[in-house]
Amino acid sequence: MTARPARPTLGLAQLPTPLEPMDRLEAALAPDGRGPQLLVKRDDCTGLALGGNKARKLEHLCREALARGCDVLVTGGGPQSNHVRMTGAAANRLGLECHVVLAASDRDPTTESGNVLLDALLGVHIHAIDGRDYYDIEAGIEELAARLARQGRRPYAIPVGGASVTGVAAYADAADELRAQLGDARVDWVVVADGSGGTHAGLLAGLGDDVRVLGVDVGTRPDLREVVPRLAAACAEQTGRPAPPAAIELDVDHFGAGYGAITDSALEAMSLAARTEGLVLDPVYTGKAMAGLISAVRSRRIGPDDTAVFWHTGGAPALFATRYATCFTPTTERNT
Repeated sequence: MTARPARPTLGLAQLPTPLEPMDRLEAALAPDGRGPQLLVKRDDCTGLALGGNKARKLEHLCREALARGCDVLVTGGGPQSNHVRMTGAAANRLGLECHVVLAASDRDPTTESGNVLLDALLGVHIHAIDGRDYYDIEAGIEELAARLARQGRRPYAIPVGGASVTGVAAYADAADELRAQLGDARVDWVVVADGSGGTHAGLLAGLGDDVRVLGVDVGTRPDLREVVPRLAAACAEQTGRPAPPAAIELDVDHFGAGYGAITDSALEAMSLAARTEGLVLDPVYTGKAMAGLISAVRSRRIGPDDTAVFWHTGGAPALFATRYATCFTPTTERNT
């Protein structure tokens, strides 16, 4: 593939992020040594406000906002949204304000914790809305942006998760970064958490037919199967890439009761990743994605001769949210 020219950067993301082997997790899943090769792409190490995949998207989105002369970023998400946290941090780095909508029914203002505590630290202006559905939040973003515009502000509205074509293009670029790190090595699968669908769509646009991208639905958006290929196609067209596959690989078996719900499979995956690789995952996004990877290995959907990359999208602050405080308890030995 011909190298693409580097895009101008705002310095929000520390790139490239590491690509590391997961030899001990491989051995845990296939003790007989007849399992796939596993790697992890560490987008939890992007640096911005404790890191995560949204830093890549915000490089593109904020560049567009600045080019349009905007003075306030407007977005929204669930209560443990990594995107909201990182948008607030990006706004501060660039001298902009950040206003967000969060579902009031999911928040207890007397016990803010996890990402919401960080939102407060960053000075994000939080606007509570009654709805909690994905498209309730999207509508809230548009309404908030319109209200700020009536007040004389110049808002830049960012959809949930940064899942616009502009944001998606960041992960087409990330696919190029992965190819460069792999060199001549082959990869068969990339596994990633699927929230708003933007990261999955960008990887699909960037990797095309060469690699199967498995998105693990975490319960954020109800129409991923339609949205992801549409965003991927629009991104490929905008960035001059070949049309990506029209069908997508989607795991809908691991989100449990919905967005943010605790699942046994995610807790098992988090423990296994931590105790084999020292890899910290979260119960909202990456824990469920890792549960999808483990299931795909055990069922042989990812075959023993395959190589799979787990794309770590970050999210560790959610571990410190009050609702997850009792998920793991320490084993304490008393010296006598």
